[in-house]
Amino acid sequence: MKDIPVIKVEGRTLPEVWEKAVIATWRDGLSIKTEYDKPLDPLSKDCTMIMAINKPMEEPRIHRAFPGGLEDLEVYRQEVVFGIHDHWIKPEEGKWTYTYHQRMFGFNSEGKTVDQVEYIIRKLSERTYSRRAQAITWNPGTDPFTDDPPCLQRIWCRLVERQNEKLSLNMNTHWRSRDGYKASFMNIFALTDLQAMIAREISKRIKKEVTVGRYVDISDSFHIYGSYTEEFKKFLKTVGERPFEEKTWSSEFAQPFFEDAKARLKNEG
Repeated sequence: MKDIPVIKVEGRTLPEVWEKAVIATWRDGLSIKTEYDKPLDPLSKDCTMIMAINKPMEEPRIHRAFPGGLEDLEVYRQEVVFGIHDHWIKPEEGKWTYTYHQRMFGFNSEGKTVDQVEYIIRKLSERTYSRRAQAITWNPGTDPFTDDPPCLQRIWCRLVERQNEKLSLNMNTHWRSRDGYKASFMNIFALTDLQAMIAREISKRIKKEVTVGRYVDISDSFHIYGSYTEEFKKFLKTVGERPFEEKTWSSEFAQPFFEDAKARLKNEG
């Protein structure tokens, strides 16, 4: 068996890069077992993936073929950026053991709650050239012993000054393991929204424009499960038959669905 391949894809927008990444994984990834396989499942496809999105907030932002609904996408975005389901964290009741929002905005360290996103904003507001602006999710005291440890491990941010003297916020995210087909699109959609929020907050504090720069997404294991084989073949056929503009939606198109999701969240109480 060969080693795990390292694949890099790059492009301008989120849907463009996500589509390239899953197709490259299917085509060039290593065929390998996982801990979740059923006896008759085909082998999964796996690689170490680096995705570079040069204009992460540019429209269109949504791939029509991502597995999930537009309402679900908005709910997930709010979970990551605003923590609307942090109250579901109740491991003692067999429920969620964490959320990404809770780990980034309220990490428990030595008995203290640390808002790591506030640290990033403050650090880059005070030292725009700092390389220390990062947040982690992994808790070595609990995560190795749970059945569902965090996939996202770390975010790292840095400001760069462009020729027009505007500052650009670059972000990297690092992932332990990733369902490339069924999870990564929603992950990136939410985290680039967090990137934009961080840029806005820094801009307010330093009273200078901060734009959203490139987003780089690094997964140690970026995979497509063998159990998805037939579904993914249909995805390949669909994306292969359509031009790019017919494979995407703008955020404006999705807005009514996002509003329905917000109404649904209000009804949750």
